Amino acid sequence: MRARLERGDAGAESAAFRAALLDVAPLDRDEWVDVAFGLGPLPDDGPDLPRGCVPYLQCRVDSLLRAIDLASIDASDTLVDIGSGAGRAAAVIRLLTGARVAGVEVQRALVGAARDLVARLGFDRISFVTAEVPPLPEAARTGSVFLLNCPFSGDRLVRLLAELEPVARAQPIRICCVDLPLPPCPWLVPLAASGDVEIHRSLAITETGS
Repeated sequence: MRARLERGDAGAESAAFRAALLDVAPLDRDEWVDVAFGLGPLPDDGPDLPRGCVPYLQCRVDSLLRAIDLASIDASDTLVDIGSGAGRAAAVIRLLTGARVAGVEVQRALVGAARDLVARLGFDRISFVTAEVPPLPEAARTGSVFLLNCPFSGDRLVRLLAELEPVARAQPIRICCVDLPLPPCPWLVPLAASGDVEIHRSLAITETGS
């Protein structure tokens, strides 16, 4: 699979990749994807990581599969990965769904690793920016789906949700949370949940009554 990805078209390999991945035992899928993507050891967390942010931990592949299915992510979506790290989650989502993906990561070394990964695999419609969130960078304001693999909590999470509200007023959005309970938010409602994954959708203006 690694050889096929590195020499072929990501769209053409999507079905084969998903079939091969689902044939792997759930507990072994992270290691399988790392080998298929040719991923080495991750860079250590550096001084770019702000206080209050969670040290980088890759999202489990099985969690990503459930998020993709529960949120019905497809090629019409733009997914924003907040805390995209070395790019594994973004690359898996791009490959399995065809969605445009924008990764946002505060640590420059991880952004460099993510860019190297997608360049080596030849994936298009995927990009990464170095930014501390919040504020939400301009490149992320067109997202229709937002992935939050527990990048932070507390006041920083509340401020991110406040920044996402005007995005949701411009178009419906879904928020995919992994190991991250959201605080009460009047413009969001639960959509689906499974294990460590919770999906929320934004309410239309008529539903919120504003």
